[in-house]
Amino acid sequence: MPEFAALLDGYKRFKEYSYPRQKARFDELSQDGQHPPVMVISCCDSRVDPATIFDTGPGQMFALRNVANLVPPYDDSGGMHGASAAIEFGVSGLNVKHIIVLGHGQCGGIGAALEGGDLGEPGPSFIDEWMSIITEARNTVIERAPSDPQRELELEAIKVSLQNLRTFPFIAEREKHGELKLHGAWYAIGEAKLFELDEKTGEFFAVE
Repeated sequence: MPEFAALLDGYKRFKEYSYPRQKARFDELSQDGQHPPVMVISCCDSRVDPATIFDTGPGQMFALRNVANLVPPYDDSGGMHGASAAIEFGVSGLNVKHIIVLGHGQCGGIGAALEGGDLGEPGPSFIDEWMSIITEARNTVIERAPSDPQRELELEAIKVSLQNLRTFPFIAEREKHGELKLHGAWYAIGEAKLFELDEKTGEFFAVE
């Protein structure tokens, strides 16, 4: 398939050009393990790569990507919790000092929350179930009837994820003692413009 062949061509370029320039760094990471100071929770949207947006190199960022960059609330009732497992490892295993929840414009998951995410496959809609994390925020946005409900819910979803992060005891404890800082950000794809959340005011401001 030509699409996969293009990926293999990219790998070959990486091995020929990028890898030799960063070999010392890769050797260090291989020998000493990873110690990223930052964790980024971002969307799996192909247009929003946090390593590209923040211009980071190997080992600088521990990344969790899922539909609509959502964080579920803490739940100790059992079951398989992929997002929570990654958060636990980042905080308790890697001891990251910062967690950034990175939302973005034209998010398909947020669109699904507003309009429904059933893609016609048999069985339950995993998307609808996942997006129920922001049902309350969705209903509030619809009730307010803003001019751009898509963007409004994208921003609100970031706040919900930050709130849910604080339901994890090991996060609340570290934040309380100043050992961990939480951040919210939103990225405009077409403009390559980043906005940071001021949690005191609840407003997002452009990062200059």
